[in-house]
Amino acid sequence: MKQFSQLFSTLETSNKTNDKISALVHYFSTATEEDKLWLIALFTGKRPKRPVKTNFLKLWAMEISEIPEWLFLESYASVGDLGETIALLLPPSENSIDQSLSVWMKEIIALHDKTDEEKKEFVTNAWKNLDTQERLIFNKLIGGSFRIGVSHKLLVNALSKYSGIDENALMHAIIGKWKVEETQFSELINGENINTDASKLYPFCLAYPLENELEKLGEAKDWQIEYKWDGIRGQIIKRNEEIFIWSRGEELVTEQFPELVENIKNISGNFVLDGEILAIKEGQVLNFNDLQKRLNRKNVSKKMMEEIPVGLYVYDLLELDFEDLRNEKLEIRRQKLENLIQNAENFKSQISNLRLSEIIDFNNWEELHEIREKSREINSEGLMLKSKNSIYHAGRKKGDWWKWKVAPLTIDAVLIYAQKGSGRRSAYYTDYTFAIKDGEKLVTIAKAYSGLTDKEIMEINKFIRNNSLEKFGPVRTVKPELVFEIAFEGIGYSNRHKSGVAVRFPRILRWRKDKTVEEIDTIETVKSLIM
Repeated sequence: MKQFSQLFSTLETSNKTNDKISALVHYFSTATEEDKLWLIALFTGKRPKRPVKTNFLKLWAMEISEIPEWLFLESYASVGDLGETIALLLPPSENSIDQSLSVWMKEIIALHDKTDEEKKEFVTNAWKNLDTQERLIFNKLIGGSFRIGVSHKLLVNALSKYSGIDENALMHAIIGKWKVEETQFSELINGENINTDASKLYPFCLAYPLENELEKLGEAKDWQIEYKWDGIRGQIIKRNEEIFIWSRGEELVTEQFPELVENIKNISGNFVLDGEILAIKEGQVLNFNDLQKRLNRKNVSKKMMEEIPVGLYVYDLLELDFEDLRNEKLEIRRQKLENLIQNAENFKSQISNLRLSEIIDFNNWEELHEIREKSREINSEGLMLKSKNSIYHAGRKKGDWWKWKVAPLTIDAVLIYAQKGSGRRSAYYTDYTFAIKDGEKLVTIAKAYSGLTDKEIMEINKFIRNNSLEKFGPVRTVKPELVFEIAFEGIGYSNRHKSGVAVRFPRILRWRKDKTVEEIDTIETVKSLIM
């Protein structure tokens, strides 16, 4: 545990990517095979089910530390994390257990079959023999809340540096279905029993926000204009009859979209497509909130697929019959893409939810302004402007691809809840919850933490400290007096929110010191924004 604890500390305290990668490489170079395997499992979300109720952990910690519940709750409210609160409140350890991560994990898993008394004995004994940092990790592991700020991409980068194995191959190998108890570390990273070559994806080509007037782009005829959609950007790969779907975050999401896989099967040949996965019903693109209901599900029911069917708007063709097309001009890639899709057998009936991204017909730059303004009517975010001569480059390159989004939607809402931030913001209330009017009461509409200056944050902090009404753990209920203009990209109905609506990418546009709570928007006004 000590080795893993040191790694955890480095990853949590450093904000430099290279330092994190170096720490991971060092761990892979020095840890046992079993410990390396467990690290990958934990960092990719394959943690075991929680064997001990968190309420028991709280009670046992209060008993050992001999503090009343009110003091524990106050400490928890200040710290903001249960595992860390317990680790800090417990008395210094009596001894030291030098036990590996893999041994700890096996013992934690074995707790599922133990009685509550046996669980208590195991947990309290561990607390007595672990230092504060090790206790924190132990608490997170046993409480089922282990999370760490390391993306799959960063983990794979470190694994690649350690092993010399291609990053794309590693990503496919570690993200797939596998069990710690049935896998060896070397087998996992080498992708045994997995055809990693078939799944290899390309770096995504990305766009910059439009910076200048359209006229400065040159001749309008030299540009391909498409709608910008708010879905899941993905690469769809079909090689040797195997199909893989990758998100822009380089996560393998094939199993989440079974109907899309069936669509792709109806297109003959080998290819790599770039496109947008969207919820599409009866030919209409649905709100992102609808699509969100389909995401991160291990099993997609037939009912779910009927209620929220997904489809693909295809943007680009990156590979055809194993030939890399990325250095071809966009207009050439587009022609080949059209030939591929339009020649697909039974195209209209078999793959109705897979279609070419529409190329917008326009005569001059002036016409695009009106087209862009109307784009939200079809649940589009705006327009994409692509040079017909552009290659499919990796990442962002100014000049070739631009995104021109519609102006955000805005509402006026009042601050009702506040919570301290993290990192350099951990001493200040920077995470806010806002509400709108629903008759005579207030209902929450959005959470936001960006858009204010440091000076404004200081002012708001002073107000919160002087005007807190209630405490719920780390959260403070605040007098509903401060009004803010909240901007967001989209809005849709939602059963998961008290207001009945959910907003997309909310942020604070400005502090409306000129408005009172009586002037904030109503639920009726907000719902009228839904298309």
